[in-house]
Amino acid sequence: MVQEFLQRMLLLVPPVLLALTVHECAHAWVANRLGDPTAKMLGRVTFNPIKHLDPIGTIMLFFSGLFGWAKPVPINPRNFRNISRDTIMVSVAGPLSNLFLAALSALVYKMLIMTGPFLLGSIPGLVWPLFAMLELSIRINVALAVFNMIPVPPLDGSKVLGNLLPPSQAFAWAKFEQYGFFVLLLLIVSGALHKFISPVIFVMVGLLMGGIY
Repeated sequence: MVQEFLQRMLLLVPPVLLALTVHECAHAWVANRLGDPTAKMLGRVTFNPIKHLDPIGTIMLFFSGLFGWAKPVPINPRNFRNISRDTIMVSVAGPLSNLFLAALSALVYKMLIMTGPFLLGSIPGLVWPLFAMLELSIRINVALAVFNMIPVPPLDGSKVLGNLLPPSQAFAWAKFEQYGFFVLLLLIVSGALHKFISPVIFVMVGLLMGGIY
């Protein structure tokens, strides 16, 4: 039991660190490209996971496989030419980067299935861990993308929604943000969030891995 747990944790390390790091780096990179250098000046346009990881959010992703987060990327919307449009673009950059990683992992997975016996036949001990990490990468990245697009503060989806609402409603939504984290925790602990997003994740993972099984 302990050996299996440690084995799973070791297999999770690369995909979890990569998923969280790429997600936050994408936010920072897009913000900088759109005129806000705040994140870049703080060293967040980097693939160094130490710059991005939040201890609690990372641990939650390890143990849940669905819910997790890294340190938010700071932005200054006043640096954007079009505040609403550019804020939305920065917000969706993270989830889109995770979907890209999931698709890339699925592609590599399928390629290895076709060529694995020839490329990895001489080192059979590497085959199963590599396949396992790629499959975990698909699931984790899809889960992160779906989870972060939920319109509950402080997730990316809430920023998208807040910038799509009319000014009066956007102001009310901004006031709700201070309670968002507690609402999110309640949804996670109650299991309501799991029931809501699990079917979506299952369908998306199935589409990416279609034909593998």
